[in-house]
Amino acid sequence: MSAKPDPATLPCSPLDETAGLKYFPRMLGKIRLHAAGRLWEDLHANLGKSSDGVLADFLHINYDDLKARVLQGGSDEEILRWCQERGRPLSDNEKLVWNHYVITLGWNDHIAAILVKRKADGGLADRDDIQTMAHYIDVDEGRRP
Repeated sequence: MSAKPDPATLPCSPLDETAGLKYFPRMLGKIRLHAAGRLWEDLHANLGKSSDGVLADFLHINYDDLKARVLQGGSDEEILRWCQERGRPLSDNEKLVWNHYVITLGWNDHIAAILVKRKADGGLADRDDIQTMAHYIDVDEGRRP
């Protein structure tokens, strides 16, 4: 964790939703903030990668195509509809699966070691309440104590 970011440089929480799909508004927010030259620098390295890339794959869309569509403008809901028309529509069960992935990422899985390292690097190794990447992100970005 670097210096505390200016809240104006941050997208929303990974737990926020668009039409029942977690993380989607965060990914779009990162695209918009980056294009405006305002995205917190700590988030630059993973643009289009990590959870951004996993969600693009889950939606069956190309991240660069999504980025171009976001920069054309429109609401998160409109862009999600575009994704589902271009890629695939998501059922409520598929959204449930994705949302479970988002809320548990880092808890006893392939990302667990990364979460432990990020907590240690940020001086949060003793924070047993931070069990997932979503919780870590919200603490790191100042949304959660």
